[in-house]
Amino acid sequence: VVCLEQGRWINPSLYPTDDKNWEILGRHEWNWDPNKRGNPEDYPVNDAESDISPLMFAAVGGSTIHWTAHTPRFHPSDFRVKSLDGVADDWPITYDDLDTYYDMNDMMMGCSGINGDPAVPPRSPRPMPPIPLGKDGAHMAAAFERLGWHWWPSDNYMNSMPYKGRDACNYCGRVGFGCTRKAKSSTDVNYWPEAVRLGAVVKTHARVSEITVGANGRATGANYFDRAGNAKHQAARSVVMAGNGIGTPRLLLMSKSDAHPDGLLNSSGLVGKNLMFHPYSITTGLIPDLSETWQGPMGNILMSQEFYETDPKRDFVRGYAYQMNRGTGPLGTALGGAHEPVTWGAGHHEDFSERFGHNVVLAGIGEDLPEEHNTVTLDDRLTDSNGLPAPKSTTH
Repeated sequence: VVCLEQGRWINPSLYPTDDKNWEILGRHEWNWDPNKRGNPEDYPVNDAESDISPLMFAAVGGSTIHWTAHTPRFHPSDFRVKSLDGVADDWPITYDDLDTYYDMNDMMMGCSGINGDPAVPPRSPRPMPPIPLGKDGAHMAAAFERLGWHWWPSDNYMNSMPYKGRDACNYCGRVGFGCTRKAKSSTDVNYWPEAVRLGAVVKTHARVSEITVGANGRATGANYFDRAGNAKHQAARSVVMAGNGIGTPRLLLMSKSDAHPDGLLNSSGLVGKNLMFHPYSITTGLIPDLSETWQGPMGNILMSQEFYETDPKRDFVRGYAYQMNRGTGPLGTALGGAHEPVTWGAGHHEDFSERFGHNVVLAGIGEDLPEEHNTVTLDDRLTDSNGLPAPKSTTH
């Protein structure tokens, strides 16, 4: 097995989480948005006509370096939205088909959590107990109880105890930019080392430009540019693409041939259509009685699935979940989070002190249904550093 990875292999010791300027680095070369990050291995995305900006990372481990490791499972209903609610399409697989693989992934990545959640089907025990709620989590849990809403400690791939040679979380609150302790599970510290041990080869700084095909129209390998910009070819008996929801259709559309004049696998004309993102909105609140709300895993405290399923009393189908996040660091607090920035000039220190360590976040995780007008196309002007057409995302 050979993997062509357009990014680099980053030593966890180089993550910015131990740097005193970690928040500044997180807004520049470690930004979640490739357009703001602009590293050599990134490609630009034209999102001028999109309501949502892409958050992704180019490196071995991909976006799991940036994620908060919050890992709730899909519900059985998510696979049958057409049958149940008359929208989108049913999946060709069911929750039960994936259940065993969910379990395998939980063991490989290391899942912290606790059984008994009434909102989801019964499942196997997690290999680690849940991350402690903390005072802020307990405060929010009590609020959900008063409302009579469901809540449960979040499943997450953050070590609550040492696991498979990786340290337990030290609650530094900086997990959005990698984890130097490897307490946050990401594929560069679990799947890939094991795959390489078993013989897989990872070619880094390899930007694929085209999936090549033979006379029969079947894939034969991939053309790519190496770090120096040299054009190369990797032959293959089988090709698996894993370039995320933007990069994969981009590459398929670039892979035109006599057998596939509109791009590979595009006889239906649907490649690049029905783009789905992970809509995420936040509300920040201030709780004066709490302190050090920045401490602990950022997005792995508790979640509420009170409004997850379709409710005929509402004027829409499907639903959403709530996730509690921790408070922000000093820079994030000063810039306001979901609020206005702190007062500048007179009153600055007082305003900052009233917020820092007292802010908590409630995030709404929405469901993005497939719609043909949400697309990925090839931009006719914007290119990456190798001259390949950049993707253009259009979502509303």
